[in-house]
Amino acid sequence: MMLCAAVAPVFSLAADHTNVLFILADDYGWADAGCYGSTFYETPNLDRLAGAGMRFTDGYAASPICSPTRSSILTGKSPARTNNTQYFGGPQPGERYKRNTRLWPARYHDVMDLEETTLAEVFKEHGYTTFFAGKWHLGHKKEFWPEVQGFDINKGGWGAGGPYGPGKYFTPYGNPRLEDGPEGEHLPDRLASETVAFMKANRDKPFLAYLSFYSVHGPFLAPEHLVKKYKAKNPPKKAFEQQGNANRVALNQCNPVYAGMVESMDLAVGKVLDGLKELGLDENTVVVFTSDNGGVATGGGWPTSNHPLRTGKGWLYEGGIREPLIMKVPGTTKAGSLCTEPVISMDFYPTLLELCGLPLLPEQHRDGVSIVPLLKGDKAFERDAICFHYPQYSGGLGGRPASAIRSGDWKLIRFYEDERVELYNLKKDLSETKDLAEAHPEKAEALLRQLNAWLEETGAKFPAPNPNYDPSKEK
Repeated sequence: MMLCAAVAPVFSLAADHTNVLFILADDYGWADAGCYGSTFYETPNLDRLAGAGMRFTDGYAASPICSPTRSSILTGKSPARTNNTQYFGGPQPGERYKRNTRLWPARYHDVMDLEETTLAEVFKEHGYTTFFAGKWHLGHKKEFWPEVQGFDINKGGWGAGGPYGPGKYFTPYGNPRLEDGPEGEHLPDRLASETVAFMKANRDKPFLAYLSFYSVHGPFLAPEHLVKKYKAKNPPKKAFEQQGNANRVALNQCNPVYAGMVESMDLAVGKVLDGLKELGLDENTVVVFTSDNGGVATGGGWPTSNHPLRTGKGWLYEGGIREPLIMKVPGTTKAGSLCTEPVISMDFYPTLLELCGLPLLPEQHRDGVSIVPLLKGDKAFERDAICFHYPQYSGGLGGRPASAIRSGDWKLIRFYEDERVELYNLKKDLSETKDLAEAHPEKAEALLRQLNAWLEETGAKFPAPNPNYDPSKEK
């Protein structure tokens, strides 16, 4: 693993400190922005951010499900190491487990431990004012909410935010950490306004602003004028394809409500970016935009498509874990630049510390590496591999317990129900249509050994046979 020594900020700024604006979307797919190829959704503000910074083609979430990735960002550790491998509140094995699955999913830890030194705690320790807005889903009880995990201010972060999302996208929100707004107020816009207000109040001090949208997670609701706008585009009927052992997979983007959600979040991103500029903070603020997992494309109403990537949320195929990632580092990232190196959500922790000249904590962010060389355009950056562990089922989305490794252009997936492995060359086969495990057994065996060694080193937990499984009832 590459580790970087503490350094001074890598770019020259007019101000004497570097701020961070971290924007996280929920269930936002790799192909959901215009700058990533969408021809149906309109995302002028994300496109503008990409034009001003660096767009990553191979940015990965640590997990195909939300809570594990969120934990990985704030701890710098893989979900396999923290055992945060399922969305918090998801099913655990045991007497109450009623799903007719071949395996019991691995028992997982459903809080982000207070013993972890979070990214926010490090920034706060070094004099930063820290702010959180939006979805948390890293501990249902108050003793694990944002204000206990390093954030000075919390606007809207609590529990899971409802069983499957925010509960309400329009006021009244029913959120104990967000006061209700005037009639008709829309949640993404409100979270953006809160973020701008925070930046304005702290414009002369270093800050970390963490804007974690509930969008575009269900329930699928959008402002009516945006829904009408996309209906007027006369979208085609939803097209599907059966992809191997997956559910039916959506192949096109055509849902007007989801499109309205995408655009309304993009408008909120634009409000925050405009606020940065108007406050004179855009030249000393690092901006990050990414998502926690792939778009929902194998069930759950099939609201979007990650095509040409395979499947979506809940799967370790590319559609479930490859995410949009845009970073703008003034004075470092070249406007409109493109990076094709694989990076993963644990990398944010050491990267942001280095960008802000703060000391690194290699024992904390032990599964992430600083990608500052990539941001500077260094073509010599190398890493051995990135690994994933999801020993769970993703319910109606169809995902099965699996682990995966990507090394260079090669990717191997190990499925636990039958110990099958699949091998793909992503450079030649981005859509993962040609399993090369039999054609390249030496490569498959080498990657499997490397993956298994990583799983052992992290102390990963594994699924086990389900004593109540009835094959006659399997769908």
